[in-house]
This record gives sequence, C-alpha cells and structure tokens, in this order.
Amino acid sequence: MCQGKVEQGYPEKALAISEKCARKDPWDWCTRDKKERDAKRKEAEPMSGHNKFSNIKHKKEKNDAAKGKIFTVIGREIAVAVKEGGADPANNSKLRDVIAKAKANNMPNDTIDRGIKKAAGDLNSVNYENLTYEGYGPSGVAIIVDTLTDNKNRTAANVRSAFTKGGGNVGAQGSVSFMFDRKGQIVIDKEECDMDADELMMAALDAGAEDFSEEEDSYEVITDPDNFSAVREALEKAGIPMVEADITMIPQNWVELTDEEAIKKMQRILDLLDEDDDVQAVYHNWDE
Repeated sequence: MCQGKVEQGYPEKALAISEKCARKDPWDWCTRDKKERDAKRKEAEPMSGHNKFSNIKHKKEKNDAAKGKIFTVIGREIAVAVKEGGADPANNSKLRDVIAKAKANNMPNDTIDRGIKKAAGDLNSVNYENLTYEGYGPSGVAIIVDTLTDNKNRTAANVRSAFTKGGGNVGAQGSVSFMFDRKGQIVIDKEECDMDADELMMAALDAGAEDFSEEEDSYEVITDPDNFSAVREALEKAGIPMVEADITMIPQNWVELTDEEAIKKMQRILDLLDEDDDVQAVYHNWDE
C-alpha cells in the first residue's frame, strides 16, 4: 500500500521507500494504516532512553532556568554566520538556519536583530574558532564536544578538566567520530503538527530528506548535511513547526550504563560541559 502510493506520486522515491517497507521494525514508518501503526506501537517495547524528543524536552527544561547559556551559544553562531556570509539572511543560508534555531529556543526577535547588527558592524571583533574534542567517558561511552572559542587554551583546559572529573579522557582527533554519522536532524512535535504522518513524510522526502521516522510523540526527519537547509526551509514554508533543527552527530550504536557510579560520572562530565559557554554542542552514545 505504501509502495503503491509512492510509485504513483513519487516514482523517484520508489526504490528507497520499498526498501524501508521491507523492514521488520515494529515502528516501520511505511505502515500506512493509522490503526495498524497504533497497534504496532502498543506491541513494541518501550522507547529507549535516547529518544531524541525526550532529550530535547529535558534540555529545554534545564535551559528555561539558564537561558543565558543557550543565548550565548546562539549569539556566537550568529556572529560567525554573519562574518562568513554577510548580514542578509536572504543571501546567507547558514544565518537563516541559526535564526531558525534561535526562534526554536525562544530567543526574542530584537535580540536576534541586535546580534546580527552587532556582528555586521564590528566584523574584526569576531574571532571565534571552531574546535572539536573527542574522547571517552565511563565504560567507553564515546563523546564529541563542539566548541566555538576566542581562547583555545582556556577551552582546551576546561574540556579536559570536565572529562577528568568524570573519570573520562580526551583522545586524539578521529578517536570516536567514526562511531557517529554527521546528519541534518529535524524533530517535530506531533501535538504541534497539523499534518498526519503520511503527508509529513511525503513533504520531507519531496524536499530532499533521506529518512523519516515516527516515534511516540514526535516525528524525525534525517537529511544529508548538504541538503539540510533546503529541507528545513521547505518544511518551514509549509508551516510545519520544528522543535529542533540542526546538523548533528548521530551514534551508530549505544552504550548502556548500569553502574550507579558510572552514571554519576557520566552525568558529571555532561553537566560541566553544559556549564561552559565555549561549548556549542555535546554528542555521545550513552543510552540515557
């Protein structure tokens, strides 16, 4: 049934869709009948701890108490985007992506505008450098830390300290990144989306997405990094609200921590990194 619909309206997607329809996963997103999807969902095992939507809600709850952190992070991204591509969002896709991220995190429009004007008026003062650190946490949990800093010595010391205090260690470049796939990731809250799963899936695929999945309370769209901006903008124009849209590192496998001490140490690393204004994003394969 899924394949037939795709062949009629989206012949170029038929092969990819038919391959997905062959999956045995009870969350098979090609199941077209809603009742059948719901029945399969009830039969499926509970969602694992790395549910992206749950993690986003948890982060937003934390950020509500410390919006200064996320606004600082996005402010730096705005400055770098303006320096690299100019202050006009119409001609700067990276800046458009950052603005969308800012709005998703409830950054006021006037704050966004001030950040753009400040960066445009003082380009020479924007000297942030992107640095990525890789390492391991307790029990071999792989961790990648993306930073944007104007003082790499300070940042390096802070990142190493966070790893050390949590019983981990910073490794060489490439030591864990091979365990992740760099992808564009768009998460949509079911309660805020008027489209049903089928319509949304087709809209995402037609815009150039690689994959679409339905979870208990959200939809997830995966793109190639090079197509991320085009897909995000297509969904935005279609009036689809996005909880999160960003280029991310998706783990190929997950590590479960069962020892209480290891869990405390891992959380210690994440908390320390989260408190550091130089840290833009942290990716890991801990199955929380």
